[in-house]
Amino acid sequence: MVATERFRPSVTVAAVIEHGGRYLLVEEETPEGLMLNNPAGHLELGESPIEAVVREALEETARAFTPRHFLGVYLARFVRPARLEDVTYVRLAFSGDVGEEIAGRTLDEGIHRTLWLTEAELAACAARHRSPLVLQCVQDHAAGRRLPLEAVFSHASLAAPSVKG
Repeated sequence: MVATERFRPSVTVAAVIEHGGRYLLVEEETPEGLMLNNPAGHLELGESPIEAVVREALEETARAFTPRHFLGVYLARFVRPARLEDVTYVRLAFSGDVGEEIAGRTLDEGIHRTLWLTEAELAACAARHRSPLVLQCVQDHAAGRRLPLEAVFSHASLAAPSVKG
Protein backbone atom coordinates (compact mmCIF):
# COMPACT_ATOMS: atom_id res chain seq x y z
CA MET A 1 0.00 0.00 0.00
CA VAL A 2 1.33 3.44 -0.95
CA ALA A 3 1.73 5.92 1.90
CA THR A 4 -0.15 9.15 1.34
CA GLU A 5 -0.09 12.44 3.15
CA ARG A 6 -2.65 12.69 5.92
CA PHE A 7 -5.75 14.71 5.09
CA ARG A 8 -5.68 17.99 7.01
CA PRO A 9 -8.67 20.24 6.35
CA SER A 10 -8.54 23.86 7.47
CA VAL A 11 -10.59 24.40 10.63
CA THR A 12 -12.32 27.76 10.69
CA VAL A 13 -14.93 29.60 12.74
CA ALA A 14 -17.57 32.02 11.51
CA ALA A 15 -19.90 34.56 13.11
CA VAL A 16 -23.41 34.95 11.71
CA ILE A 17 -24.69 38.30 12.93
CA GLU A 18 -28.17 39.54 12.09
CA HIS A 19 -29.81 42.80 13.03
CA GLY A 20 -33.08 44.10 11.62
CA GLY A 21 -33.13 41.52 8.82
CA ARG A 22 -29.59 42.32 7.65
CA TYR A 23 -26.44 40.26 8.10
CA LEU A 24 -23.01 41.65 8.91
CA LEU A 25 -20.46 40.66 6.28
CA VAL A 26 -16.89 41.57 5.48
CA GLU A 27 -15.45 42.43 2.11
CA GLU A 28 -11.96 40.98 2.04
CA GLU A 29 -9.00 40.69 -0.28
CA THR A 30 -8.38 37.13 -1.50
CA PRO A 31 -6.16 35.67 -4.22
CA GLU A 32 -9.31 35.78 -6.39
CA GLY A 33 -10.00 39.47 -5.66
CA LEU A 34 -12.46 41.19 -3.31
CA MET A 35 -14.89 38.64 -1.89
CA LEU A 36 -17.68 38.62 0.71
CA ASN A 37 -17.55 36.46 3.82
CA ASN A 38 -19.08 36.13 7.23
CA PRO A 39 -16.62 37.40 9.84
CA ALA A 40 -14.49 34.26 9.95
CA GLY A 41 -11.02 32.86 10.30
CA HIS A 42 -8.81 30.01 11.35
CA LEU A 43 -8.83 28.34 14.73
CA GLU A 44 -5.47 29.03 16.39
CA LEU A 45 -3.44 26.73 18.57
CA GLY A 46 -4.63 26.74 22.18
CA GLU A 47 -7.95 28.52 21.69
CA SER A 48 -11.46 27.15 21.85
CA PRO A 49 -13.81 27.63 18.90
CA ILE A 50 -15.81 30.16 20.93
CA GLU A 51 -12.67 32.14 21.80
CA ALA A 52 -11.68 32.01 18.13
CA VAL A 53 -14.99 33.32 16.79
CA VAL A 54 -15.02 36.17 19.32
CA ARG A 55 -11.45 37.10 18.32
CA GLU A 56 -12.07 36.83 14.57
CA ALA A 57 -15.27 38.89 14.68
CA LEU A 58 -13.49 41.62 16.63
CA GLU A 59 -10.49 41.64 14.29
CA GLU A 60 -12.59 41.72 11.13
CA THR A 61 -15.47 44.02 12.18
CA ALA A 62 -14.04 46.15 15.03
CA ARG A 63 -17.08 45.08 17.06
CA ALA A 64 -17.31 42.89 20.14
CA PHE A 65 -19.17 39.67 19.30
CA THR A 66 -21.23 37.75 21.86
CA PRO A 67 -22.02 34.20 20.69
CA ARG A 68 -25.56 33.12 21.61
CA HIS A 69 -25.98 29.86 19.67
CA PHE A 70 -24.02 27.23 17.79
CA LEU A 71 -25.24 27.14 14.21
CA GLY A 72 -23.49 23.96 13.11
CA VAL A 73 -20.52 22.27 11.51
CA TYR A 74 -20.11 22.93 7.79
CA LEU A 75 -17.75 21.36 5.27
CA ALA A 76 -16.89 22.55 1.79
CA ARG A 77 -14.23 21.74 -0.75
CA PHE A 78 -13.21 23.81 -3.73
CA VAL A 79 -10.26 24.72 -5.90
CA ARG A 80 -8.90 28.23 -5.57
CA PRO A 81 -8.52 29.41 -9.17
CA ALA A 82 -5.62 31.80 -8.50
CA ARG A 83 -3.42 29.02 -7.07
CA LEU A 84 -5.13 25.85 -8.33
CA GLU A 85 -5.16 24.84 -4.68
CA ASP A 86 -7.60 22.11 -3.59
CA VAL A 87 -8.83 23.14 -0.15
CA THR A 88 -11.33 21.67 2.29
CA TYR A 89 -12.75 23.76 5.11
CA VAL A 90 -14.42 22.57 8.30
CA ARG A 91 -16.35 25.59 9.58
CA LEU A 92 -17.84 25.88 13.05
CA ALA A 93 -20.46 28.62 12.80
CA PHE A 94 -21.96 30.60 15.66
CA SER A 95 -24.72 33.19 15.73
CA GLY A 96 -24.86 36.09 18.12
CA ASP A 97 -24.83 39.83 18.62
CA VAL A 98 -22.35 42.65 18.18
CA GLY A 99 -22.05 46.05 19.75
CA GLU A 100 -21.23 49.29 17.99
CA GLU A 101 -17.92 49.70 16.18
CA ILE A 102 -15.09 50.36 18.60
CA ALA A 103 -13.76 53.85 17.91
CA GLY A 104 -10.15 53.86 16.73
CA ARG A 105 -9.98 50.09 16.15
CA THR A 106 -8.81 49.19 12.67
CA LEU A 107 -10.01 46.23 10.65
CA ASP A 108 -7.74 43.23 10.18
CA GLU A 109 -5.28 43.36 7.29
CA GLY A 110 -7.05 42.42 4.07
CA ILE A 111 -10.51 43.47 5.27
CA HIS A 112 -11.66 46.41 3.14
CA ARG A 113 -14.96 47.12 4.85
CA THR A 114 -17.97 45.71 6.63
CA LEU A 115 -21.48 45.84 5.25
CA TRP A 116 -24.99 44.78 6.18
CA LEU A 117 -26.95 42.81 3.57
CA THR A 118 -30.31 41.08 3.56
CA GLU A 119 -30.43 37.35 2.82
CA ALA A 120 -31.81 38.17 -0.66
CA GLU A 121 -29.06 40.69 -1.37
CA LEU A 122 -26.46 38.16 -0.28
CA ALA A 123 -27.99 35.44 -2.46
CA ALA A 124 -27.97 37.81 -5.45
CA CYS A 125 -24.18 38.20 -5.29
CA ALA A 126 -23.21 34.54 -4.76
CA ALA A 127 -20.38 34.82 -7.30
CA ARG A 128 -18.60 37.14 -4.85
CA HIS A 129 -18.80 34.78 -1.85
CA ARG A 130 -15.53 33.54 -0.40
CA SER A 131 -17.05 30.07 -0.14
CA PRO A 132 -20.40 28.36 -0.60
CA LEU A 133 -20.71 28.29 3.19
CA VAL A 134 -21.31 32.05 3.45
CA LEU A 135 -24.88 31.88 2.17
CA GLN A 136 -25.60 28.46 3.67
CA CYS A 137 -24.86 29.71 7.20
CA VAL A 138 -27.08 32.77 6.69
CA GLN A 139 -29.90 30.62 5.29
CA ASP A 140 -29.69 28.22 8.23
CA HIS A 141 -29.81 31.13 10.66
CA ALA A 142 -32.77 32.67 8.83
CA ALA A 143 -34.54 29.28 8.98
CA GLY A 144 -34.25 29.34 12.78
CA ARG A 145 -31.40 26.91 13.42
CA ARG A 146 -30.16 27.42 16.98
CA LEU A 147 -28.10 24.86 18.87
CA PRO A 148 -26.80 25.36 22.40
CA LEU A 149 -23.27 26.69 22.79
CA GLU A 150 -22.65 23.69 25.07
CA ALA A 151 -22.73 21.52 21.93
CA VAL A 152 -19.12 22.64 21.39
CA PHE A 153 -16.88 21.28 24.13
CA SER A 154 -13.30 22.43 24.62
CA HIS A 155 -11.16 20.49 27.07
CA ALA A 156 -8.79 22.38 29.39
CA SER A 157 -5.88 20.62 27.69
CA LEU A 158 -6.13 23.17 24.86
CA ALA A 159 -4.35 25.67 27.09
CA ALA A 160 -2.07 23.20 28.87
CA PRO A 161 -1.63 19.91 27.04
CA SER A 162 -0.62 16.90 29.07
CA VAL A 163 2.11 14.49 28.03
CA LYS A 164 0.79 11.05 27.14
CA GLY A 165 2.77 7.84 27.11
